This record gives sequence, C-alpha cells and structure tokens, in this order.
Amino acid sequence: MASFLILHGPNINMLGRRDAAIYGSKTLDEVNKEIGQVAKDLGVEAIFYQSNLEGDLVTCIQEHSDKVQGIIVNPGPLTHYGLSLKDALIDSRLPVVEVHLGNPWAREPWRRVSVISDIARGQVAGFGWRSYTSALQILAAVVEEESR
Repeated sequence: MASFLILHGPNINMLGRRDAAIYGSKTLDEVNKEIGQVAKDLGVEAIFYQSNLEGDLVTCIQEHSDKVQGIIVNPGPLTHYGLSLKDALIDSRLPVVEVHLGNPWAREPWRRVSVISDIARGQVAGFGWRSYTSALQILAAVVEEESR
C-alpha cells in the first residue's frame, strides 16, 4: 500500500478560527478526516503531521522519506522563506505537491512568491480543504503510473 506524508506548516493548526473566506470553516482535524476518507477510498495511507516549527517539519520529512511514496505540503508562511524545508523536500527525492487552502495569487503580492514551487511536481490552491484531497488523488495516480 502506498503511503503519503501530509505536512501542515505553521498556523494550519488554527483552521476553524482563521478567516473562513480564505481558509474555510473546517478545523485541522476535520480536514484530516476528509483527506483520510479519500486515502481510504484510494487504497493508500495518509500520514499526518503539523508543526509551527520549520525544524520539526524537516525532521519529520527526514524520518519518513524512506517510508512514503510522496509528500503533500502546505508550508503556510514557510512558502515564502522556508529554505531548510525546501532542502529537506529536495533531499527526500520524493514527488511533492504544494497545497494552499486559499489562492495566494489573489492576495497580497508577497504571498505569490514560493520557494517550494520550483521543486514541486505541482500546486493545488484556492479550493479550501479540497486542495488537499485533489492533491492526494493526483499524487496517488502519478505514483501508481510511475511505478509500472
């Protein structure tokens, strides 16, 4: 069974209390349940991790990179400056999909800069929690196709 690491960066633990127009109204636990259901339907495993600390996210990637087949990451504000996170994603040698609940390109100009995007297979943004489930469906299909 394929496994995928679902990384939630800083402030994602505050879902349900943040601006619902941008981030939706679901809590992180509710978002993880939605992702978990899609994972079950796809016959894959989702491993969830959230931290407000970049170093903890790096450690999680390092600990899981030989146990998972891909990474879905919502870097939160680390999107714009998380270079050690970027290095850990590169070093994992795994396919990465960058996810955002809101649409960074429809917000302030500084939010449009991602240090992760150039090493990601792709990005899914602007669809709330469905950004994660769409990313999982896409990444699971890509990994399956590439393993043939």
